[in-house]
Amino acid sequence: MPNVKELNDTVSLMDQMQTNEDGSIVLINVFTIDPADENALIEAWSHDAEFMKAQPGYISTQMHKGIGSSPTFINYAIWDSVESFRNAFINPEFQERIGRYPDSATVSPHLFKKMTIPGHCVA
Repeated sequence: MPNVKELNDTVSLMDQMQTNEDGSIVLINVFTIDPADENALIEAWSHDAEFMKAQPGYISTQMHKGIGSSPTFINYAIWDSVESFRNAFINPEFQERIGRYPDSATVSPHLFKKMTIPGHCVA
């Protein structure tokens, strides 16, 4: 079972899942592990990704690995709504799958919304 460390000390993932934001959202999940557990992390994450891929509202996901000898990974997943993500996350089958992560794993999930910044970012 991974250790959960909130990415933000004032707003938890559970707080975020209670909102009714309109439109798509992005889950950023930062994983830190013991380097010896890299294969176990990838296996557990792949297992979860297969489940999430089949859930209503899922759009896409991408895992990233820190370069060099970094034991840090980032998952970037896009969902069509907070509600879709929440329904998948609280699904008992997904909750059971979380227990398959290596004990050295620390996860820091947080939800984001794409911003429009004139001249730089489009929504």
